[in-house]
Amino acid sequence: MKPRRTAHAVIAAGMSGGLVGGVCIWVYEALVWSGVQHLLPLSGIARNAVGLAFGNRTRDALGWISYPLGTLIHFSFAATWGVIFALIWPWFRRRGWEATLLALPFAVVLWVAMHVAVLLAGHEHPDYLDPTVIIGGIVSHLFYAVPLALMVKRYEITP
Repeated sequence: MKPRRTAHAVIAAGMSGGLVGGVCIWVYEALVWSGVQHLLPLSGIARNAVGLAFGNRTRDALGWISYPLGTLIHFSFAATWGVIFALIWPWFRRRGWEATLLALPFAVVLWVAMHVAVLLAGHEHPDYLDPTVIIGGIVSHLFYAVPLALMVKRYEITP
């Protein structure tokens, strides 16, 4: 691809990377959280965002609406974080960082930021002091951030 640095290029790179990362994190959650660890049913992945954002009672009260709403919430955040990554990536690229190397601390920052937001939004949240929750959450965000970084890098946004 031809290198470019326009607002459109940054948004396109970030949104496409964020959406790919959003799919990858759900695949990880389906395989590991649902399939191996049995932390939530496979059907609960899409509606999980509604419970984290608004509480489990609201999620349950919405019934089937919580599935498309949770999907919308999930991919909206995935695209937004993708654009943020695309905005900061050229600065790090100029300094010799590899995109996937930047993805590693970015994943940790994402996990912390998203879960601080969940803590502020309400009192219904996982036990964020539980090592299983911490490790599982950070690993899942790695499955988001690395594909995101690879997609953004592919767009060759100029520094």
